[in-house]
Amino acid sequence: MSKNILKWASKDGEFHRQTSSFRDFISADSNAIFAAEPDRYHLYISWACPWAHRAALVRSLKGLDSLIGLSVVDFLLGENGWKFSTDDECPGAIPDTVNNAKFIRELYFKANPDYEGRFTVPVIWDKKLKTIVNNESSEIIRMLNTAFNEFIPDDKKALDFYPESLRSEIDDWNTAIYDNVNNGVYKSGFASTQEAYENHVFSVFTWLDKIEKHLATTDYLVGNVFTEADIRLWTTVIRFDPVYFGHFKCNIKGIEKDYPNILKWARRIYQKPGVSSTVHMDHIKNHYYKSHLQINPTGVVPISNGPDLSASI
Repeated sequence: MSKNILKWASKDGEFHRQTSSFRDFISADSNAIFAAEPDRYHLYISWACPWAHRAALVRSLKGLDSLIGLSVVDFLLGENGWKFSTDDECPGAIPDTVNNAKFIRELYFKANPDYEGRFTVPVIWDKKLKTIVNNESSEIIRMLNTAFNEFIPDDKKALDFYPESLRSEIDDWNTAIYDNVNNGVYKSGFASTQEAYENHVFSVFTWLDKIEKHLATTDYLVGNVFTEADIRLWTTVIRFDPVYFGHFKCNIKGIEKDYPNILKWARRIYQKPGVSSTVHMDHIKNHYYKSHLQINPTGVVPISNGPDLSASI
């Protein structure tokens, strides 16, 4: 395998995120090709990856643990991509019990022998049709939000992270946050020229400043209701101080020191039932600092885990 898998910036010094390739949907319609059924689907994630974390978080919040299986890759991303390890080899990892794969890439080739893209997580796998349903996190969390409601208790069914009345506003926040914050830290951190870095780092803080101001008068981003807009931002925010501030050079401000409203919001979400169990800071820190050797060639991992999210609000 070529080392290109570990080259994040293009020739222009800019980081360009790949478009996801598998875009089918699991549906509540029993006649659908990918119909929602208990124990039919399996979710592959990395505890380290913020995009995969979204999917794991919604799976937990909606109480889908017994309906959708889970495998978790090793935190270390090497030349062959994400690999599977045992819990003894990498505490918190969960091997692939469905396909017995050693690497995530094997799933992609099983679904499409001619696949030529990156081997990303999350991946949701159909055990019946033996293929990848989807590898786009924003779409996976919407499937998990509603498709399996028939099989879960009423209190979990009542949780709707994309309510129809708020969708337009949620979409607006998602668009701005994705480009400027979620992906903005990557465009800053993986930039290989000063110009490319400065093209993006300032907008990260312009938008964190806007979010900070907005959260001064509301508990959540949209309609004072916990929605997918919060989920999508939150997985970036909890990685900000321990990883993005230093490793990705996003050091104009820090969450704990400079954004009290964002910190309070982050703690509010962390303390919801089913959330803290999805946060594995050992995987998060070890992944970034040990996998991105072009940024951190020594592989030394900083001690701090960032702000205490369990502190009282």
